[in-house]
Amino acid sequence: MIVDPPLLTVRRNFTRPSAQAVGAFAGLPTGFVVDALGGRGALDGLIKPIGGADRFCGVALTCAAGPADNLAVFGTLAVARKGDIVIAAADGFSRTAVTGDLLLGMMKNLGIAGFVTDGFVRDIAGIRSVGLPCFAAGVTPDSPARNGPGSVGLPIVVGGVAVASGDIVVADEDGVVIVPAAQIEATIARLPAVKAAEAALDARVKAGLVIPEFLKAMIDGKRFLEID
Repeated sequence: MIVDPPLLTVRRNFTRPSAQAVGAFAGLPTGFVVDALGGRGALDGLIKPIGGADRFCGVALTCAAGPADNLAVFGTLAVARKGDIVIAAADGFSRTAVTGDLLLGMMKNLGIAGFVTDGFVRDIAGIRSVGLPCFAAGVTPDSPARNGPGSVGLPIVVGGVAVASGDIVVADEDGVVIVPAAQIEATIARLPAVKAAEAALDARVKAGLVIPEFLKAMIDGKRFLEID
């Protein structure tokens, strides 16, 4: 006999990165963070800013809402701390929204710094007015139920990327990047080299660079097959 699951399974206590670690990513382009991670880490490109969302970075607080339900999203209100980023897994469901402006307004009142979902949201005008950065896969007026089951604080997969509470989330108009907790320090250590390389190449492009060295080396080394 299958026992009905609890409406919500909540993990309230998890290891959070230091404010200094989070601050190391503040204001960085997501591309820099991805490069420091080795070329991966971004959520599916369908997940984009809604209502002119600003960039942000903060600590991930995960929830698994599932399709057509947002009880778990409400559940984050009882766990969140100032500066958290709520990441809601909706299994990519697009028929109903997982949140609207009123719930996002409650999050902002708590000091939550952003909201991300692989599902849809609603009330764009209200979202703009609330001013909480919101990233989602789309928009629909249809509303969800609040029935559960769901989870708060447990590992999820959103936009093809595994996310755990305590990871660092960085977002800008290009998308959303997850820095796993186990890779935070190593990623921070690689950031200066990424910034320096980006600045150097940017300066050379502005000075007129047309063919980078790696491409020239391939051409000179006859690594290409010329057929005409």
